[in-house]
Parts: sequence; C-alpha cells; structure tokens
Amino acid sequence: MNNNFETFLESTGISFFYFKLLLGFAFSFLITYVAIPTIIKISRRKNLMDEPGARSSHLRKIPNLGGIAIFFSLGVCAPIFAYELFDRYKFLFASFIILFFVGVMDDIMVLRAYKKLLAQILVSALLVIGSDVRIRNLFGVFGVYEINYYVSVAFSILTFIILINAFNLIDGIDGLAGSYTIATSALFGISFFRLGSHNDPLVILCGILIAASLGFLFYNLSNKRSTKIFMGDTGSMILGFLLSFTGISFIDIFIAKRDDVFYHLQSAPVIAVAILILPIIDTLTVIITRIYHKKSVLSPDKNHIHHKLLNLGLTHRRSTAYIIAYYLFIIIAAYFLRHLNVNQLLLIIVTLGFLGAYIPIFLLRFKKD
Repeated sequence: MNNNFETFLESTGISFFYFKLLLGFAFSFLITYVAIPTIIKISRRKNLMDEPGARSSHLRKIPNLGGIAIFFSLGVCAPIFAYELFDRYKFLFASFIILFFVGVMDDIMVLRAYKKLLAQILVSALLVIGSDVRIRNLFGVFGVYEINYYVSVAFSILTFIILINAFNLIDGIDGLAGSYTIATSALFGISFFRLGSHNDPLVILCGILIAASLGFLFYNLSNKRSTKIFMGDTGSMILGFLLSFTGISFIDIFIAKRDDVFYHLQSAPVIAVAILILPIIDTLTVIITRIYHKKSVLSPDKNHIHHKLLNLGLTHRRSTAYIIAYYLFIIIAAYFLRHLNVNQLLLIIVTLGFLGAYIPIFLLRFKKD
C-alpha cells in the first residue's frame, strides 16, 4: 500500500497494521460468505456433489466445492493485506495456485492418489527449496539440534506432505476442519503478534484464515439441506498447506533470534506439534488401527476420532466441540509446561493426544458391554 497513506493513518492515530488486519478479516469473511451460495447453486445444477462413501458420515449428496470460496477469499485478501509475505516467500502464491487446481480437479473428477501426491511434493519443494521455509533445528528433540541442509529439506517436504494429508483426514464431520483452522490460526496468530512486528504479515494471514473459515462454517454447520456445503479436497489441502506453513514459520522464528523477538522458546518445535496435534494423532491412530486389523493403511474406513464419537451417539456439532475442547486443553498444558525438557514435554503431549483419541474407543466398548 502507498507509503503516503500509511503516514496519513499513523498521523490520525490509527495503526497501519491494525487497519490491514481489520480490513483483511472483514473482506475475507464477506468474500467467503457471499461466494458460497452461488457455488452451492452451480454445484446442484451441475450435480457436482459429494457422494456418501466408506469414510463418509453423511447419508445424502452434498455440494463439496466450498474450498473454492476459501481459495477465492485467501487469494484476494492475502496478496492485498499481507503482501509482504509474497515478497519474503517468492513461491508461496504459486504453490497456493497449484494446490487449488489439483483440489478442484479431485473434487470434480476424483484424481488418482499418486497425482495428488506428486502435486503435494511439488508445492512443498517449491516452498522448502525455493522460499527456504524449512525446519532447520529441533532444539534437542531426540537429541537433534541443527539439521544438515539436505536432511532439513527432505524432512520439511515430508512434514508438509504429512500435515496436508492429515488435515484432509480430519475433514469428516460438520464443522471440524473449519473450527480447527480457526483455533490453530488464532493460536499461531497470537504467537506471531507477541513475537514482534516483523511477523505482522503472518498475523494478518492468520486473521484472513480465521475469517474465511468463519464464512465457510455458516454454511457447513447449516441444518438446511439447501445451504449446506463441504470444503472438499480443495479447501482441506489449501488449509492444511497454510497451517503447515505457519507451523514451520513459528519454529523458524526462534532459530533466527532476531532483535525484535523478545524471548527464545527452547520447546518451539513441541509447541508447534501441540498446536497441530489433532491431525497428527488422528492419522497415527487410524494407521495403527488398520495395521492391527491387518488392513492396508491406505484403505478408507470409519476409525477416525470423529467417527468414534458419532458411534457414541453424539451429533456432528457436539463431536466437533468435544474434539476442539480436548485439543485446546492439550495446547494449554503444553504452554504451561513449555519450560520442561523438550523430550519430556513431547512425551506428555503425545500421550495426552493418544489418550484423547482412545477415550471414545473405550467408552464405545463400555457402552456395548
């Protein structure tokens, strides 16, 4: 934005940062909120609907192109209100566009898994290698500190791919993916805000993510069939990618040790794991269950945490509320225990995560008995 306009705002006592944050939030919400009814109308007219399947928790066809509205909102608002990000990370927008294209193709035509994986590898490599967004240091987790460049690149690309797909797997009931995005973005946004003005564009990006998710949730949580929509792979891949980006950026801040960062958090990687724990634990739980039952780890089923809660008789909204509340509890625990040894803290966080995942299973067995 024009420097003269920034000077004018400062002269009136209005912070340029708060101005961008407020407008970015407002426009992101409005764009998503206004765009979705048109997308629903076109989806129904062209029969672009999500069919109930092996992983589905719904019984009828629902439009699944809500991710287009999320993309449109982020694609318009982020370059305008968080434009510094695209100077700092040259390949961020290109990666964003590629994921959108692949997600829409998958939602409409259903792409083969390897094609989606290739796209995910490509966008992850663009950001990790091209923009140098990577995990450089584990701060002593498993005794590892600074990581060799090539190992760091491979590990970071793998982290992006795992988190993108893990986020996609939690998108199985109404409200969960959107609510989790809001909670995670708020936590990262508050952290970036507290860590200095250098991170203002990241704070604004988090605000835009929250607003876009709120606009989507108005329809995703609707009880009216005519206004209900899912985000589809378009939305889940884009949100998973951006949450991975913010998580790795959060860790990287503490490595740089810039003058505007007022403290150094030794447990930064574990705090990031705590914030992103839900998709990580859910994916691990499903993989362990499939291996235990001698099934392919790629076979679709209903062994996710949200499916277990639905089996207990909870509604979609109550299941989402339980999951978000429990994992916020884990994050609060991580925050208060942040000065523990990183490996001890990681053990506590992972244990609490698995406990939350298996409580519904134990309750379901108790209910049957």
